[in-house]
Amino acid sequence: MTKTMRAARMHAVGEPMVIEEVPLPAPTGADVRVQVRSCNIVPNLANILANWTTWFPQNPLPALPAIFGLDPAGVVDAVGPDVVGFAPGDRVYVSPGRSCGACPECRRGEIMHCQHFAFAGYFGLTPTSRVMLDRYPYGGLAEYMLAPQSALVSLPDNLTFHRAARFGYLGTGYAALAKAQLGPGSTLLVNGISGTLGIGIALFALAQGVTTILGTGRNHDLLERVRALAPERIQVFSTADGGAIDEWVRDVTDGGVDGYISALGPNTPHEPFLQGLRSLRRGGRAVNIGATAGDVPIDVHHLMDQQQSLIGSCWFSAGEGQQMAALAGSGAVDLSVFEDVVFELDKVNEAINGLENRHGGFSNYIVQPTA
Repeated sequence: MTKTMRAARMHAVGEPMVIEEVPLPAPTGADVRVQVRSCNIVPNLANILANWTTWFPQNPLPALPAIFGLDPAGVVDAVGPDVVGFAPGDRVYVSPGRSCGACPECRRGEIMHCQHFAFAGYFGLTPTSRVMLDRYPYGGLAEYMLAPQSALVSLPDNLTFHRAARFGYLGTGYAALAKAQLGPGSTLLVNGISGTLGIGIALFALAQGVTTILGTGRNHDLLERVRALAPERIQVFSTADGGAIDEWVRDVTDGGVDGYISALGPNTPHEPFLQGLRSLRRGGRAVNIGATAGDVPIDVHHLMDQQQSLIGSCWFSAGEGQQMAALAGSGAVDLSVFEDVVFELDKVNEAINGLENRHGGFSNYIVQPTA
């Protein structure tokens, strides 16, 4: 008799997910099967499920009916015959990033530049991503999933599955910090610091010794909670009060910031993004991870004259994920600031639609397929 598992599947774009029994996958080659204990529900998931085919028709969703779920964490349940270094019982986070291993970029070790790069359980980032989505059709909103061993991050015992399932958004910010090349003695501006991306950036920037962190947002209470993480190093500014971000930055720094990370979403106006660029000091680096969208008017001549850089960054490597796990395991990063809001798999649609009630980036919405 074929063994089955429970999974939440979407049959048509915009429709609610349905809990169904589907075949239990068996790992082959260098793949592992993971029993999913936690899967983070990202704030943008409802928009992706309803609008992706209209917004980005050139980049595919998984073939429907599909098991979504971007950020799973759990326990290795079974391994393929070619797996090295992982065994049943290991606690892991599963990065959804999938690369083909065969294109020129992959063979150079630049897996993030893979010509078929896709997020399992989410969407593809190139027109040819379907090959990877079809190879790994299992997202985290199921009792079990398959993943390549190269996507796994080993978890320390003191890191809960619920917090590890936040690694996708945490890792996006962590990789942006690396690209901005910030460390002790540097200054950082984060637009959207009280959001899901922004709080993670603040936590890891503190751990890496960034001396001064400037953060913007709208909600005064949330901004004050962020500032309270390290009041001697974090300053905040509410755009709801009016005034320009770059003018505030010039008032509180000596010539601007060394790095600027935009964590504002695609629906925000362009002006805050541009004010962030104008906050850079000579030689500064800006990294966009919030998906600012549309044709943004940028003075590239100014960037050239001031030796400034604008970089796009959309994910992180499993190696960077392992570094984050080590920082959390050592206590250098305290992920206890996140407030877990947990739903059983049967309540997956409530979890997706209830995100509007979250307390900024402090809320950590989790679906728990297995206990």
